Amino acid sequence: MSLPDLNSLSLFNVKGKIVLVTGGSSGIGKMIASGFAQNGAKVYIASRKEKQLQETVAELNEKANIPVQYLVANLNSRAGCDALVREFKNRESKLHVLVNNSGITWGGPFDDFPEDKGWDNVFNVNVKSIFYMTAGLAPLLIKDSTNRDPGRVINISSTASVEPICEGPLSSEGNGTWSYQPSKAAVNHLTSALALKLGPDHVTVNAILPGVFQSRMTAFGFKTAGDEAFTSNQPSGRYGQPSDAAGLALFLASPASAHVTGTHTILDGGARYRHTAITPSVKL
Repeated sequence: MSLPDLNSLSLFNVKGKIVLVTGGSSGIGKMIASGFAQNGAKVYIASRKEKQLQETVAELNEKANIPVQYLVANLNSRAGCDALVREFKNRESKLHVLVNNSGITWGGPFDDFPEDKGWDNVFNVNVKSIFYMTAGLAPLLIKDSTNRDPGRVINISSTASVEPICEGPLSSEGNGTWSYQPSKAAVNHLTSALALKLGPDHVTVNAILPGVFQSRMTAFGFKTAGDEAFTSNQPSGRYGQPSDAAGLALFLASPASAHVTGTHTILDGGARYRHTAITPSVKL
């Protein structure tokens, strides 16, 4: 049997792919969107704030091969997800890559953690939106997909999904992100379930579990604790960079990963092996 084309330009090619990145106007979503845009994909980004979307699109288009477009959407409800799905279907009849990146967190005291903003809204955005966006766009992901060129779903989870520490430098003293960690653990499990569901239809579903990156979500921690708080436990001596997030996403959307599905890839530079913390005692 003759060897197939294993040139890196072919293995990691995403040119011409149509990509939708939710939460793509900032943070890791913006990093991933930029990676696709700079490598010839047609990229759409979606988030709530139109002004921020416009600014991000202008920035991304400085290096994009195909103009990046944006869609205004609020994914904290099924209605919001359905609205984005409808708008995307009005523009495109095929979707190659869905990056479910939209996510929020909330910090509050253990003995008075709010139900609506603390639990309901966090799970709505972090978990429920992944299900409804994937289910709603599944027909476009399945269309014309094969076992050698499958549709792709990439869910952005977090190392918080496997680390139970809820109190630290990312929340103010006396507060914890009690719902964020469970929501991201749910993302991992949902990723596996969706991979099982969509596999026979030639759609892969994988999760990226980032550690610390500079983003809007981590801005409070960087401002109050400083870089040292986030590099001291990093074997690499640094936190995540755009090339790290974009590189892994490009792999998961390229021919090189056509046989990869249901995975949860930790992207933290090994920090989980050196992370230690002392949690305060709780008086009940």
